[in-house]
Amino acid sequence: MKNLKKLQKIMTLLLVMVVAFSCSDDDDDNVMMETRNIVEIAQATPQLSTLVSALTKYPSLVNTLSAPGTFTVFAPDNDAFAALLPIIGQTSIDDIPESVLENILQYHVHSSAAIESGSITAGLLPMVNGENATLSLNNGVFIDNAQVTTADVEASNGVVHIIENVIVPPSILPIVGTIVAPAYFNKEFTTLIAAVTNANTDILSLLLSDGPSGNGLTLFAPTNAAFEAAGITDVNGADAVLAYHVIDGTVLAADLPATAGFAAEITTLGGNFYLSNAGGSVNINGKTQVVATDILGSNGVVHVINRTLLPPTKDIVEIVSEFASGNPAEFSLLAAALTKAGLIDALQGDGPFTVFAPTDQAFNNAGIDQAFIDAADAADLIPILTHHVVEPSVYVFSTDLVDGNVPMLNGTNTTVSVTNLTVQDSAGSTPPAGLVTSLLDVLATNGVIHVIDAVLFPN
Repeated sequence: MKNLKKLQKIMTLLLVMVVAFSCSDDDDDNVMMETRNIVEIAQATPQLSTLVSALTKYPSLVNTLSAPGTFTVFAPDNDAFAALLPIIGQTSIDDIPESVLENILQYHVHSSAAIESGSITAGLLPMVNGENATLSLNNGVFIDNAQVTTADVEASNGVVHIIENVIVPPSILPIVGTIVAPAYFNKEFTTLIAAVTNANTDILSLLLSDGPSGNGLTLFAPTNAAFEAAGITDVNGADAVLAYHVIDGTVLAADLPATAGFAAEITTLGGNFYLSNAGGSVNINGKTQVVATDILGSNGVVHVINRTLLPPTKDIVEIVSEFASGNPAEFSLLAAALTKAGLIDALQGDGPFTVFAPTDQAFNNAGIDQAFIDAADAADLIPILTHHVVEPSVYVFSTDLVDGNVPMLNGTNTTVSVTNLTVQDSAGSTPPAGLVTSLLDVLATNGVIHVIDAVLFPN
């Protein structure tokens, strides 16, 4: 009986050991078999929350990294993204154009094999975006000089290595840190970047250089809305327009010239523009305002503008003639009067001339119709016409106008009221001429035109 009880105890002990060993094997299998995919691993890792936020912008990429496969993902941690943003001139990953961010994210994925850190060798590794990253081993594992800080995070469809920096594809790496970066990595400047991309390759090379003088560059960068404000819908062949926004040399906001009564002429790589800086806002060519300044890059500085600058292509007479032949015709009486007075050649000279140009209706209201012009002597028309041209040879834009007297080419003064947007002639005609706000600051190659709704008469 005692033997039977001993046998029963031995059998029970053996059974417990077998069950325990079996459970131990099951636990080992559960530890070794990771059922979560790469996306789920990232979502469960707090230090990858910024990467997860970026991935959610691209459902197709999320689907790919959630599907079965053999992926190797180099995952930048939150600190890596935080360090990248100031380098590219942004404050949030939401600022970055989606096509640019997607390209960067794809550059962190290798899809042909799940490569654990122990199998990594130095050399090139093809990434999903079509470019090659560089792997190196030097007291650790590095990809494009970004160190792997946590290796071999297993997933059901590959392996994740957490890295200390965001790696940037070689094709766009030269842009990082330059004056192009604030625009390239911001969705508010995609039209500007499209213009640069579609331009001659020399334009991009120029913007990435230190400029012809080697002293850096100053870029006045138009936003997408700035292109719309200027009516530019096609950016192909915009080389001359782009060059018109670049100064050879680094000019900070504090170094922009102060002005009083007329604009300062600024030489750019695409011609001259005219800057008004009288202590308030800074404006260019009258219509364009500088809205942000001193965004520094490794090769210069960026100032943001709210209207794209267009270099002038016609002189004052050509602009008047263009309006005169329009439908409906405008300035036809001004063109006829200038011709009769023999002032065409003078207004096609170097200038610069600032002209207050009356509309056809303004001439008709003053009794100066085509019949009057045909019958008039040139000597009678010249004093009237020269009373519409500012006497100093300067560019006076609407942003340069101040209340007070303005000397005119005929030797008498007009009186400007900025508050009322009027120009009073020296004859004291009432009401004074009104400035037509939609047709101010018409830039010519040799001056600027402001349209008015009444003819100005000298004493």
